[in-house]
Amino acid sequence: MISVFYQTEGHRDIGHLEIEPGATVAQLKELVVKAANAEGELVLFAEDADEPLAADVLVKDVAGAHGLKVHAHRCKEIAVAVTFNRKVARRTFKPGTTVAKVKKWAAVKEFGMTPDEAGEHLLQIVGTHDRPAPNTHLGTLVAHPHCQIGFDLVPDERVNGASEA
Repeated sequence: MISVFYQTEGHRDIGHLEIEPGATVAQLKELVVKAANAEGELVLFAEDADEPLAADVLVKDVAGAHGLKVHAHRCKEIAVAVTFNRKVARRTFKPGTTVAKVKKWAAVKEFGMTPDEAGEHLLQIVGTHDRPAPNTHLGTLVAHPHCQIGFDLVPDERVNGASEA
């Protein structure tokens, strides 16, 4: 059996199910839709993949050593805007893209930070104090038909302890 961890549109909870290695992605999609009680015409994406999973592909052919992470969503892509120092970077990502991948793209590629500098920043949803965990899929943060989200790239607030003499 192959372990499948899944997230769905607008839900941050991670679900888990087991499936036969010879099952198709179409069969996996049916199981995810039923388990998540999802509605609408969902598309299944592997985590951080650029294309949806083809229905006729076998699960064993896309699973890794530790199983498979997927995301089911009605949006085929999500428009993302990241703001930092009054500059805005825009790009579309697939719903199964992690917040960590978006942050790396924005901080390093768009805003020219070093990986160390990027490590000192987090993505925060615009107009909130919500800082999604790095492994959160973008699709959990939006619901169809609103296939877009904005983030601010903000410093990670770290409290340094005081020492007594």
